[in-house]
Amino acid sequence: MLFLFDVENANLTKISQKEKRKTLFNSHEGSFSFSENSIFVSVVWTFRIIFVFLCVTNYELKAMKSNPAIYVEGVGWRRARVASLLRRLKGHDYQGRSIYMITLCTEGRQPLLGRLMRRTAAVASAYIEPTELGSEVVCCWREIPKHYPEVSVLAFQVMPDHIHGILFVTHEMAVHLGKVVNGFKVGCNRAYRRLVLGSSEALPQKQGQEDRIGRQRLAGSGERTKQRGCKHPEHGLLFAPGYHDSVLRGKGQLENMFRYVADNPRRLAMKRDNPKLFRVVNSLKVGERTFSAIGNQWLLEHPIRLQVRCHNNKTPENLRLIALQKEYFLARGREGGVLVSPCISAGEKEIARAALEEKLPLIVLLENGFPPLYKPPGQYFDACCEGRLLMLAPWAYHHERRPISREQCQALNSMSAALSNEAWTMAFEQELLRYTSGEE
Repeated sequence: MLFLFDVENANLTKISQKEKRKTLFNSHEGSFSFSENSIFVSVVWTFRIIFVFLCVTNYELKAMKSNPAIYVEGVGWRRARVASLLRRLKGHDYQGRSIYMITLCTEGRQPLLGRLMRRTAAVASAYIEPTELGSEVVCCWREIPKHYPEVSVLAFQVMPDHIHGILFVTHEMAVHLGKVVNGFKVGCNRAYRRLVLGSSEALPQKQGQEDRIGRQRLAGSGERTKQRGCKHPEHGLLFAPGYHDSVLRGKGQLENMFRYVADNPRRLAMKRDNPKLFRVVNSLKVGERTFSAIGNQWLLEHPIRLQVRCHNNKTPENLRLIALQKEYFLARGREGGVLVSPCISAGEKEIARAALEEKLPLIVLLENGFPPLYKPPGQYFDACCEGRLLMLAPWAYHHERRPISREQCQALNSMSAALSNEAWTMAFEQELLRYTSGEE
């Protein structure tokens, strides 16, 4: 339980009470006065405790009403947790040798750092033209090794409202990675104060629409940032508090990091060309179910929707069946059918990857929901942009890693069957096996 009080006044009160008790004890009526004073103090503290208890209880009741518990199949009753992508990897040594992809967003997502440009109409020609402030940010990133010799800069991409960069800590540092990032922020804040807060003339002469919008939003963002409890950009904070890091842990991940950083302008161009397809819908009603969704909802209206369901074992018989299922579903997809899959088993994941590679339409059911500012990863991004993908999540987003339970697997399989008009059955499975055996 938390008590708020003034330390100085509390000490003075304590001294005065002690002196008063001493005086009362020395008097003829000391015993009675001390008893009366003790009762008074007890009553006061009792009321304080009751008041604090009522405040805490009222806060908890409001929290319970605003965030009611929901039943997650196979998990139990849970309350939605506030998503945070700024947590550090538990158990990782942030001073030791490692490679990180760092992401920082501007305060209020103001587009102050650059403009999206295209050399041609194709999204592949997209690139970012930095503002003068954006160029200063690039210089600050390049100068990180001057201040921290243990750190090498591997890649950097400035975007209108955020940055991505890859850092390589070559050997043990005396400080945490957060100190390196904070030092970079300090240099950027100096440039921000000089170029943006100091004088409007310091901005580039070639003003694009994004610059004008950014300054207008900056001027009117005071109330919004106060309501959020965040510090206002005028206080000199170019970037929002904290940072997101992705730690290199597996083979091939570094190549993916480089590809992701370099591909950001193209991805932004695709999102701006197709904004509706990248908007997360948190209350999509499908039958008796409510989903969070991102992607092309019209796939649910397609006349041919095929449930993909594979057994999760590695026996020779099942591997042969998965190969037959893959051939069957890809053939139906080429004919215009939409595949509906929870992507739980290895066979289901293999078929989904093959469908994405062949640019076939796909509906995916997910155990985890979507965090704020979610963007589909890898091939899912292009498929979403081209209207070939719909991602559905029946449960709220959770940041921590959870193994999917058997009950959840069964629930997702039931949902995929309900979303399909051609559910996968044991009878059809046996028919497929007999048909292929007859051909052989």
